[in-house]
Amino acid sequence: MAMILNEEQTMLKDSAKDFCTANAPITQLRELRDAENADGFDQATWNSMVELGWAAIPWGEEHGGLAFGYKGLGVVTEESGRTLTASPLFASVWVGGTLLNLGGSDAQKSELLPSVASGELKLALALEESHRHNPYNISTTATPSADGCTLSGKKTFVLGGHVADKLIVVARTSGEQSARSGLTLFLVDRDAAGVTVTRTIMADSRNAANVVLDNVAVSAGAVLGAVDSGADVLDPALDIACIGLTAEMLGSIQECFERTVAYLKERKQFGVAIGSFQALKHRAANMFCEIELSKSCVLEALTALDEGRDSTEVAKLASLAKAKVGETYGLVSREGIQMHGGIGMTDEFEIGFFIKRAAVAEQTFGDVNYHRNRYGELEGY
Repeated sequence: MAMILNEEQTMLKDSAKDFCTANAPITQLRELRDAENADGFDQATWNSMVELGWAAIPWGEEHGGLAFGYKGLGVVTEESGRTLTASPLFASVWVGGTLLNLGGSDAQKSELLPSVASGELKLALALEESHRHNPYNISTTATPSADGCTLSGKKTFVLGGHVADKLIVVARTSGEQSARSGLTLFLVDRDAAGVTVTRTIMADSRNAANVVLDNVAVSAGAVLGAVDSGADVLDPALDIACIGLTAEMLGSIQECFERTVAYLKERKQFGVAIGSFQALKHRAANMFCEIELSKSCVLEALTALDEGRDSTEVAKLASLAKAKVGETYGLVSREGIQMHGGIGMTDEFEIGFFIKRAAVAEQTFGDVNYHRNRYGELEGY
């Protein structure tokens, strides 16, 4: 498969760009933030995205999907990143849907994936327990009971957790706290007895949640994948999620860069556009080169998913993309603020929204240093 978009994918990308520009501009995010919207996203916009089939893109037709591949989902996610569109697309489709697709039984997938594809069911992964991404450092316990298990523990940074219908909880059924083995995934209703979800509003005006599980009873049928082998589902799902996140980040990077270049062309000092100053030209050229490298990383990772390459190669490409794109997003968002000068620091000017999103996106599922280290380990260093 060529590492380029085909005609259908290009058309999908163009239609997604038109939709996001018309229906979900950055002004919408500002309005949601200022109004302290209870959901943190515009429900009408999300309904329209679902009607366009975005939530169904990667799943097979037997599960209500369009079977258009992760590259197809990637291009619409990239365009949503340009306008910083807040929606359940990442948490419910890229993360939750992928976990269900990889680890669910035939019965679970037949029952739940069509609802994810139709937007009726929103999922959220309850994984993190500390300030830094550490997927195996799990102290939430799953204690065997007569009918299944009882879950107890605390989760933080649960993306979309406050609006999810079901949580996918990572709990420890055996082993030491930081061991890869002994993890099990459970499907838990958000309104189940003993579940407390507290919404948290992050710097980028997106939403996450803290989740407390207090002796939550779940049946044996709630297990996603095999008991004690949850990491075998979690690892590839997180790789796919990271690749999806880098697609969104790439869209934001390009928009931030294009806005900055446009400002360099219109802002004048000493009677000339500041973009004519050699020092700023060099900095803009450096950003352009880093963005092109980031594009290649993301597109290669999406291509690897659709080609079904082995899990080790996908893991390498996921960490490579997350590290590179995270680094580039930080660079471009900082330079965007710097090159806009004092006005870039004001809330009235939209360029500041990108640096806030960059900070949160980098921390999601591992920052630059985490993925550099992981890539090195996967390469045998």
